Amino acid sequence: MTTVDDRILNAVSSGSHFAPHDVLGIHESTDAEGATEWIVRARRPLAESVTAVFADGTRVPLEHVKYGVWEGAKSGSFGSYELVTTYDGAPDYVTDDPYRHTPVLGELDMHLIREGRHEELWRVLGAHVVEHGGSAGTSFAVWAPDAQAVRIVGGFNNWDGQSHSMRSMGSSGIWELFVPGLGAGTAYKFEILTRRGDWIQKADPMARFAEVPPATASVVTESSYTWSDGAWMTERSASQPVSRPMSVYELHFGSWRPGLSYRDAVEPLIEYVTEQGFTHIEFMPLAEHPFGGSWGYQVTGYYAPTSRFGHPDDLRYLIDRLHQAGIGVIMDWVPGHFPKDSFALARFDGEPLYEHADPRRGEHKDWGTLIFDYGRSEVRNFLVANALYWFEEFHVDGLRVDAVASMLYLDYSREEGEWAPNVHGGRENLEAIAFLQEVNATSYKRYPGIAMIAEESTSFPGVTAPTSRAGLGFGFKWNMGWMNDSLEYIKRDPMYRSHHEGELSFSFVYAFSENYVLPISHDEVVHGKGSLFSRMPGDHWQKLANMRAYLAYMWGHPGKQLLFMGQEFAQISEWSEGRSLDWWLLDQPSHRELLGFVAALNRAYRDHSALWARDSDGAAFTRLGGPAWNPNVVAFARRDWHGNTVAVICNFSGVPVHGFELDLPESGVWHEVLNTDAQIYGGSGVGNMGVVHANDAKRASMILPPLGVLWLRHDPQAHIPSPTQG
Repeated sequence: MTTVDDRILNAVSSGSHFAPHDVLGIHESTDAEGATEWIVRARRPLAESVTAVFADGTRVPLEHVKYGVWEGAKSGSFGSYELVTTYDGAPDYVTDDPYRHTPVLGELDMHLIREGRHEELWRVLGAHVVEHGGSAGTSFAVWAPDAQAVRIVGGFNNWDGQSHSMRSMGSSGIWELFVPGLGAGTAYKFEILTRRGDWIQKADPMARFAEVPPATASVVTESSYTWSDGAWMTERSASQPVSRPMSVYELHFGSWRPGLSYRDAVEPLIEYVTEQGFTHIEFMPLAEHPFGGSWGYQVTGYYAPTSRFGHPDDLRYLIDRLHQAGIGVIMDWVPGHFPKDSFALARFDGEPLYEHADPRRGEHKDWGTLIFDYGRSEVRNFLVANALYWFEEFHVDGLRVDAVASMLYLDYSREEGEWAPNVHGGRENLEAIAFLQEVNATSYKRYPGIAMIAEESTSFPGVTAPTSRAGLGFGFKWNMGWMNDSLEYIKRDPMYRSHHEGELSFSFVYAFSENYVLPISHDEVVHGKGSLFSRMPGDHWQKLANMRAYLAYMWGHPGKQLLFMGQEFAQISEWSEGRSLDWWLLDQPSHRELLGFVAALNRAYRDHSALWARDSDGAAFTRLGGPAWNPNVVAFARRDWHGNTVAVICNFSGVPVHGFELDLPESGVWHEVLNTDAQIYGGSGVGNMGVVHANDAKRASMILPPLGVLWLRHDPQAHIPSPTQG
């Protein structure tokens, strides 16, 4: 008769015991004579018989003890075995026994998890197809420190987890189980017994694939992908994005061209982005999310590329092909908050776990979401490893970190009395700051040449300063001040712009305080704001002219550029994730001309290193003229390290300016490399015949087109004929 306590047998049978391996499986014992024997126990409710068949052919019949638990003894040595179970009227059921297997997680893994320092957390937690103990199967591991018991449910056990309860790995809070015979494609969840005695079902926080929403189960997956972007990755690791051209095309995958899978999008996306000359694509979040209307910003599967568009290997293929075509990939990343969906991270083991327990720090009331507990080492590890996961497993070239301001300040979007100060009495979220420093420093250490980009809208100091100097350690910061001021300016009637010149030029004061990206993002073409085209003043021609001038000013301004999809051809209607872009507009010559202009803009930008090589160096920038010359004209010059110079002269009035005189940085010949008013782009054709001359005093006289921008490149080798020469 078994020596196991009746209550433990009952708990093991119901799948509610924290250490099922202590009872089930094979265990050393001694018989009545003191000889060593091996006790085999298995849970097989409703079985007629259960037999353990060992590798050496020994058959050990098991006897039913209680609650569906069977037991038998074997003398001598032991090895692997299978369980043969018979049920009334059914053939024999032969399986490997999950409970004969040792843990898959190693001691080093457990140590790093406990320390919150496992940089490759995705390799040990979650579900992994492995060979273990001579059997093929899937290992499962999950962090749930407040759970009383955890079991695995899925189609393989009819969503009844009593036969697949996991073992606690002690103070680490990790639960694990190896299930022989399970492979890729298996849908599963974790069923957790909370402190309150309730069973709740949760998707795997570390799942690397999920069912297509609205289904919510996690899916066992494995990658067989072989990368072919070695040349790209080698070059990337040897370069610094801040001193390289970066012109980013931001897109929402589901509405760029609806119906495309990751693989379907490869050819049209490469062709389009290549023709347009953008250096990078930025995908709005592709991590798994339940509600499409969130645009991916309410993430439930941080390690799972959304299955809406295919398998994770299909996304790898898309990124690989983009790299081979010379196009970088930036992914939107959302470590600032997560949704309250009951199947996901919220109160994961019945208690606040990933979220901060204090609602003053753990909840965004405006957004209806929860805030990560950045001070908890395991939560911080979860997020740091997630950033590394996208770099390691998907070769992304950058992460744009969403809503950084909401992470930095404890009083963000809170009234008096709704927030608690930090230990120093301040409003800064010290734990979030430490997390951001850690994720940035670790990412740059492991993956040289990548870009960490902050969407940060405040004047928080040192966002792009290195962590060694107490900065946050980002590579770039979105210049929200430039965006707000310039959009406010450009929407004005040209008649009144002369009184608001500072809205365009104030950004020159702080343009070099951080490494900036100038964003016209999805946020600027939704929620009643209209499209970029629709906010321009004037008739259809004037709107397009304003757009050309604005984009040329933006591309010439210090900082990298980001443009949301549709603006490159002057989408008229406001963007909606529920429908396609208005591609039909390209049947209209004026909109196709703007598309051609953006392509030319990107080519000219990439061809002239003065416009990108020293973006964050104030010594490489010179303001030309000033409001006293003409308040509708904003002009400046940019230089690279080799003396190459480009002047950007913007006339935002609605009339041409003839005989406009301006002191340029150098005397001699200046070639007109871009004129936004060129007829080929739909303009009126006002210009300078391609050349502007500056006299020995560096004074040049030129014609400025209406609502137009000139880019002039200095040519130190050009010869200016004297008045006597023919």
